[in-house]
Amino acid sequence: MTSAAQAGTARPALSRSDVAAVAERIAPYVRATPVIRVDLAEFGLPAGPLTLKLEHLQHSGSFKARGAFANLLLRDYPEAGVVAASGGNHGAAVAYAAGVLGVRARIFVPEVSSPAKISRIRGYGADLVVTGAVYAEALAASEQWAAGSGALPVHAFDQRETVLGAGTTGLELAAQAPGVSTVLASVGGGGLISGIALACQEQAAVVGAEPEGAPTLFQALQAGRPVDAPMGSIAVDSLAPRRIGDLPFSIAQRHVRSVTLVSDAAIVSAQRLLWDRLRIVAEPGGATALAAVLSGRYSPAPDEHIAVVISGANTTAVDLGR
Repeated sequence: MTSAAQAGTARPALSRSDVAAVAERIAPYVRATPVIRVDLAEFGLPAGPLTLKLEHLQHSGSFKARGAFANLLLRDYPEAGVVAASGGNHGAAVAYAAGVLGVRARIFVPEVSSPAKISRIRGYGADLVVTGAVYAEALAASEQWAAGSGALPVHAFDQRETVLGAGTTGLELAAQAPGVSTVLASVGGGGLISGIALACQEQAAVVGAEPEGAPTLFQALQAGRPVDAPMGSIAVDSLAPRRIGDLPFSIAQRHVRSVTLVSDAAIVSAQRLLWDRLRIVAEPGGATALAAVLSGRYSPAPDEHIAVVISGANTTAVDLGR
């Protein structure tokens, strides 16, 4: 097992084989989420193949369960348990994984976290602390708690195990849809996009999509290093940390082909179209990559088979009580 003390030491660059090793370790605890193939014409675009990776069907409602289990299964944690800061999805995932494995967990979320995500975390039995206006402030509070309690921090994106766990999404997709030539995924702190880039680099190009109001990777690539970015978007509770993670950036800089920005209006439109055409419910962050395609910010070539990761569905957008 990897100790917490070793987690920050220098190591060889991560690879697809590292993702594969983690996939085998977490397999008993995560779902192999399905893919569906549709035609872009169903969304009013020129005909062409589109594969959707339905990761919103994962335990806890997002891909984050993969990284959460990777952390808890591959790292040593003390009696104090684990602590995590999150916009919501990572917190729910760590709370879920901790409950399954019998580990104490305290989750810090900011005030912008959605009621659906807060409800999930509470429902999984973790200690929940709502503090700070944005993710960065919740993260600072979690770090203070970790220092005082001795609990193991489980970072939402800037952690080796988190990235490798997220990468199993891409590894699974590559096996399910071998004809895919480009994979699009949303970007917040960069855990998902960097993990998928590791897993798919030999098979498909990887493209990121971010809200215009939270261009963390876009601005980092322009600057050549992680920098503070704006944090304003409808997807603020999942795609708006202050900056991209150092580890995800180092991977994305080498293996992500490009990053495109989309408006909040395009994200909402993608959410509505997913529900209208396919009866799929996605939160704003979960629909951002598809928004890049439907809005024309990313236009596939005529012979290009694209796959889009629907990464999360923790939202109260659909009222089933009517």
